[in-house]
Amino acid sequence: MTAKPNRAEVGASQSSELVQGTLEMLILKTLALEPMHAYGVGLRIDQISRGIFRVNAGSLLPALSRMERAGRVKSEWRATENNRRAKYYLLTTKGREALTSETERWQRQTSAVARILNASLEALGKA
Repeated sequence: MTAKPNRAEVGASQSSELVQGTLEMLILKTLALEPMHAYGVGLRIDQISRGIFRVNAGSLLPALSRMERAGRVKSEWRATENNRRAKYYLLTTKGREALTSETERWQRQTSAVARILNASLEALGKA
């Protein structure tokens, strides 16, 4: 009998399986809640997803950099909770608009996937 993996192990294996483009949407949503530094963004995504999505710095920092170049986020240096300087990221108007459109697109796609997964021959009138 094999042991079931705990949530952290499952989360670690699934985090690299994010659908392309999903990471940026999750970052935008996280920054819509409040401005924060990159490490805080990763922690918040982990917290909200209950450990299912763990984002490492090697994925997070390039994504934030791309988003800043695209004008979706801006950054400024601030003091952290422990009085260290860190680059904080803030959502821009362009970022809020992108979050809205990406969220709508994501909801359409997940609804379509759910319909496919729940399809049966009876429901299609082919039984």
